[in-house]
Amino acid sequence: MPTRSVQVRDELSHRIDRGVLPAGSRLPSEPALATEFGVSRATLRDALRALESEGLIRRMWGSGTFVTTGRRVANSLDLNFGVTDAIRAAGMEAGVGECRHWLEPATVSEATRLELQPGADVLVVERIRTADGKPVVLSRDILPGRLVADRPELADEMLKRSIYEVLERDLGIVISYGVATFQPVTADVTVARRLGVPRGEQMLAIWQVDYTEEGTAVLSSYEYHLANAFEFTVLRRGPGRRSS
Repeated sequence: MPTRSVQVRDELSHRIDRGVLPAGSRLPSEPALATEFGVSRATLRDALRALESEGLIRRMWGSGTFVTTGRRVANSLDLNFGVTDAIRAAGMEAGVGECRHWLEPATVSEATRLELQPGADVLVVERIRTADGKPVVLSRDILPGRLVADRPELADEMLKRSIYEVLERDLGIVISYGVATFQPVTADVTVARRLGVPRGEQMLAIWQVDYTEEGTAVLSSYEYHLANAFEFTVLRRGPGRRSS
């Protein structure tokens, strides 16, 4: 059963989706919301933090909490997110532009990332991801070829659906966590052409390997995000140790 904070988050999200809480509107005060839902202020704040990490609300110190009006895709760096889900969470239509897939022998570096023998078949899925029809991400996902050896039609499904969704619903493989590296870059000729932006455009590059709960590497991803289309947040826990 979902926790109370998740239930509150879901109800507020539904109100935003239905327009009961329209874009730009101010949410009732925390005491009022806590009383309405019959929860503590701490539980309510957990729900609000979740909504803020999804880009649905923005809390402004001294002014209150507002339903977002911007069209940037918000992501929390402490969560493992899929591009499709992130775009949908921002209230935009997720789509796919140019896309293709192919099998090729794994390079030494990819074999290491996916714990394969060099030269083993890997499935490469390359897509342009769109938000409300605008190209925002160039993604290149690499998976062990054995995963689709008996079901080659799933490679086509990965061009149209979230790869996380295909892995879980069609192959029974659940991603537990990912290890990612983030780096600001500028678009080279190829990336700029694929995303329809000028060469040198600011991008955020994300390199990630996704693992099952048992620690098996399943997916190696390379993504180039348009910097002006995404907004990233990070949850920083505790004071940490600081040098004097």
